[in-house]
Amino acid sequence: MTLRSALYSGLVVHDRARPRRHRLSYRIFMLLLDLDELDAAGERLRLFSHNALNLLSYHDRDHAERRRAPVKPQIEALLARHGLHHPGGRIAALCMPRVLGHGFNPLTVYFHHDADERLAAVVYAVSNTFGERSDYVLPATAREDGVVVQGCDKTFYVSPFMPMDLRYAFTLAPPREAVRVGIDVHDDEGRVLAASFTGRREPLSDRALLRAMLGHPWQVVGVLAAIHWEALRILLKGFGFFPNPGGTGADKKKAARKGSAPPGFRGVQTPERQ
Repeated sequence: MTLRSALYSGLVVHDRARPRRHRLSYRIFMLLLDLDELDAAGERLRLFSHNALNLLSYHDRDHAERRRAPVKPQIEALLARHGLHHPGGRIAALCMPRVLGHGFNPLTVYFHHDADERLAAVVYAVSNTFGERSDYVLPATAREDGVVVQGCDKTFYVSPFMPMDLRYAFTLAPPREAVRVGIDVHDDEGRVLAASFTGRREPLSDRALLRAMLGHPWQVVGVLAAIHWEALRILLKGFGFFPNPGGTGADKKKAARKGSAPPGFRGVQTPERQ
């Protein structure tokens, strides 16, 4: 059986327009994992495992509700709560794998297809460095060129250098020979940030995984290291600082121990709680 799962190597770009220009670009690779194939991929590949330590791995507890349980039923339940679940349809996750047991996914994109293989809905699962996560669950209707355009208000704190009163515009070229996930961030005056990942498809094989690792050495160091390096650069440019309206992760744990929550705290943000 040929795996539908694949590897996409490419470039992530963030281009901040205001209040000062700041641009970053990194070569990265992401895995597109059909959630029905996780065990099969782990059995077939020597360098990839599902819920086990390996050079590269996918762990259920890193995703969805972050518990040791299959991810697909959790995403199906989330889609059903938004009236977007199509029974019998497959779901694929575009994400960064753990490297040698360590990893951080700022964004995982779930592609939900109906029984006729048409893309029906997309879940953008966003994580911040405070240990919080939010899901943006949106219907997907492709244009004639296959591109999906979506939009929603920002409801989840991600960066200390961006305010909350913003809107996201998603431009998605679903995974085929190439994939592109574009996110433009707007305020009342126009675009503030343009972020994107563009990658080219390779079949999921041990050779492709090893080549990806050797060709992207910074990914071994870790995404969090790159995030903190860019944060330092932004600070040195004098960008304004916007505190988390719900407090830091430490604030929330302290409040939970005391039996109360800090002002504005709403916990992990999922659409049904927004």
